[in-house]
Amino acid sequence: MSHWSNKVVVITGGSSGFGLELAEAFARAGARLVIGARNAERLEEAAESLRKFGGEVLPVVVDVTVDADVKSFIEQAVENYGAIDALVNNAGKSMRGRVTETTPEQFQELWDINFLSAVRCTQAALPHLLATGGHIVNIGSLASKVTAPFLGAYPASKFPLAAYSQQLRLELHESNVHVLLVCPGPMQRNDGDTRYAEQSSDLPESARRPGGAKIKTIDPTWLAGRVVRACEKRELELIVPGYVRWLMGIAQLWPSWGDWLIRRKTK
Repeated sequence: MSHWSNKVVVITGGSSGFGLELAEAFARAGARLVIGARNAERLEEAAESLRKFGGEVLPVVVDVTVDADVKSFIEQAVENYGAIDALVNNAGKSMRGRVTETTPEQFQELWDINFLSAVRCTQAALPHLLATGGHIVNIGSLASKVTAPFLGAYPASKFPLAAYSQQLRLELHESNVHVLLVCPGPMQRNDGDTRYAEQSSDLPESARRPGGAKIKTIDPTWLAGRVVRACEKRELELIVPGYVRWLMGIAQLWPSWGDWLIRRKTK
């Protein structure tokens, strides 16, 4: 029997992109799913595609930047299934732009979506995760650890996820709740070459690349499966590609070297 058989996995941003890939990976492993997103039509389409794997799927319309929505989202999950075994904080948004020209309003928008949404969902789900000894999975980015130029407010909204995940690990150490921070590089997308064309029209060419750097894109299906296995092994961090750990370490120990390496990778 699979580790995930009949366990309840709640995923924000679960109707498309990497959220849908994660939902499929957990569904294949036998989990019962609760997927949340803002678009009701897309949610239902995603739920139908996931049900073909034989499991139960509950789609819930939710805006993770609204406290009342998040509370209702978690309540519906518990009312429908009786428990929560894993919360995946996946909802997020990226951007391109000069940090010196990024407005406070843009910082606030990404802070709310990329970081505070994880805080809201975690606090709402934590009593249920404590009861099951479950998992909190925060989907960050390489930009949660080290940044590239011309990413606007994105790194400043992703760095806090790393600190928050560590705080959760330290404070929940005596409980059975597992906390995993996932820091992936850019993922393969159909619109990868054109996604930031408008935002980066007056920026250097590097800003138009996925991740803003010379780095190989990741197969999202493979990464989703890797996240599932990392939960099973109760790993603390998943950084992909792994060699970027060296850059992160260098940037912490010798910032000038770290900046030099990043400039080389983003020319």
